[in-house]
Amino acid sequence: MKKISVLGAFLFFISTAHLHAQYTESNINIGNIGVMVTNAGTIGNPNIRSVIVEPPSAEYPINSGVEHLFEAGLWIGALVNGQTAVSTASLDDASGYATGKAGFEFTPTATNTERSSLTSSEKFSTSAIAHQDFTLNFTDKFTIVPGTNQPIDQHTIPLNAQVKLQTHAWNFSFADFFVILDYEITNNSTENWDSVYLGIWSDLVVRNVQTFAGGTGSTFFAGGTSGYLDTLTSIYAYEVLNNNPSLYSNTQSYGAIQYLGADWRGQYMHPNNPNRPTNFKTYPNYWIYNQQAPTNDLQRYARMRSTSDFSSPQLNSPSNSVQLISAGPFAEIAPGEKVNLTFAIVCAKQLPDNPQNTPYARTKLKENLAWARRTYLGEDVNENGTLDPNEDLNNDNKLQRYILPEPPAVPKYKIQTETNAVTIYWNNAAQQSIDPISKQKDFEGYRLYKSKVGDDLTRNLSNNTNLIRQWDLPANGIGYNNGFEEIKLNTPITFANDTTTYHYKYEIKDLLNAWQYLFVLTSFDGGDARLQLPSLESSFIQNSQRVYTGTPANTDFSKPVGVYPNPYKINAAWDGTTSRTRKIMFFNLPQNAEIRIYTVAGDVVATLNHQSDQPYNGSTAGWYSSYDGTNNSILAEGEHAWDVLSDSKQALSEGLYLFSVKDMRTNKVQTGKFAIIK
Repeated sequence: MKKISVLGAFLFFISTAHLHAQYTESNINIGNIGVMVTNAGTIGNPNIRSVIVEPPSAEYPINSGVEHLFEAGLWIGALVNGQTAVSTASLDDASGYATGKAGFEFTPTATNTERSSLTSSEKFSTSAIAHQDFTLNFTDKFTIVPGTNQPIDQHTIPLNAQVKLQTHAWNFSFADFFVILDYEITNNSTENWDSVYLGIWSDLVVRNVQTFAGGTGSTFFAGGTSGYLDTLTSIYAYEVLNNNPSLYSNTQSYGAIQYLGADWRGQYMHPNNPNRPTNFKTYPNYWIYNQQAPTNDLQRYARMRSTSDFSSPQLNSPSNSVQLISAGPFAEIAPGEKVNLTFAIVCAKQLPDNPQNTPYARTKLKENLAWARRTYLGEDVNENGTLDPNEDLNNDNKLQRYILPEPPAVPKYKIQTETNAVTIYWNNAAQQSIDPISKQKDFEGYRLYKSKVGDDLTRNLSNNTNLIRQWDLPANGIGYNNGFEEIKLNTPITFANDTTTYHYKYEIKDLLNAWQYLFVLTSFDGGDARLQLPSLESSFIQNSQRVYTGTPANTDFSKPVGVYPNPYKINAAWDGTTSRTRKIMFFNLPQNAEIRIYTVAGDVVATLNHQSDQPYNGSTAGWYSSYDGTNNSILAEGEHAWDVLSDSKQALSEGLYLFSVKDMRTNKVQTGKFAIIK
């Protein structure tokens, strides 16, 4: 083992100080999957199992609490002058990344940057590939943590690899379930890397962190298992059904790491390419955490070039398995040479079946993996790595990856709430959309979705929406052929402080005040059978809005203020599962008011300040952070939520309570009473 003196370490730091940067986390969140990536080369957020308000690790659907990853990271294995060296960004570790810890051998070299191809984004860039791109840079060069005397534990043979990771994510409804990881790996040493294998180690753990009752220790990891789909070069994991509720969180979801390919010396390195070197393969592996784990570079390199038996009976029962999917060999990577390596993180719902993990159960997983692969391949339809006749979709004579068909533009819409009703307005810009592949205006229609009362208590509103209306072009044999007369405004309208012109209007009545509804308005096209393009729909996530109907502001304070439900029954239908997630609503409030709650003896229990001239999202009540969590929902101006807690955050007992509401503009006061019962 090499030893480095304190002085040597200091001089090493001085000579390379300009090459490192502060550790930075970035959160991919443009679509329906939320993933954390860092410029230390790690993927995922290990803290999510114990602190659920942390940014997601690999959450799908977004805001559901269903996580799919503890941590993952790049592995590079090679022979250097006959010596085996493997550099790892992450490996088996119960608490995840920490600076200088064994197995976390990459150091940041630049701060993270973000770009977007969406013209509406503040990060818009003409050089962006996807709706959200991050660029992260790191190296395994350092054996001492820069700026310290601390060795990076067990990291004694660095490959001197410089890595630039670019992540790509989209909000299209057919592409919002994956994140592409595109690594550019450069040999910055003076020696050849020979017989190179490249891969990603992962600890895929599928758990609903908001409902799992098993705690944050070993039980958290022990309820899943792994599988492999050879035709889609994807290793996956899911939560195994278990009758013990403390071991199962009812996710019915898959998380996967998919090998998409590599570009080495102008060759497309993938098993599907018949022109690749004949010995080039992908190697899927799993092992039981810290029982069969490789513990040194020789063992890790051996794992990278071998394959596990995924038909093993061991995988039929819940276990704490970790995964590795690698590809190789790349015969050599010379000093200064680069190789591009691409993986995807893909999530999908597991369809119910018995037994659990059948081909039918994996239907959505296979569809989603196919979309990730199609996205990466772009113009390379036949996967041979070259631009063949009829593949040049943008006529630039270059093979382009990441060319997606596009649905029509997202409709720009506006929702106005009132008592027990909403009115939705939207524009007609989607009807002018041109698909970049078919080059046709292929708009077909609009769809409106709504969640049901109480769906929010599952914390998964986006997957619980129901199609309530569809309008599409008449007389073309696609869809309902019902046209747009029902919703088209005779004269388009505009609103104050809003530059959008609205062409359509639809009203929905008989809603329940203060209950949360999710509305989603999308546009869709007719597809193109000639190009084998299915009908595509615009983003669910970009055009979703959580809405609470209720009373408008009591402008002249003539309407009687009140409370509902009254009496309030502890654990009312809309309440959460804890004393911090209850709510009572005050209604018919003036725009700015002071609300006081008293005991019958006249003692003040709580004081609430209502200021609806500054949009109020309910954030003062814990229910909203637990079951809404978006911070962009707006409550009706005449309503205010209270968490049924005293100012000192104590739960109130049963009994009769009094309240007063003071109009802060006129100082007029109204009073009332309500009861709390079991």
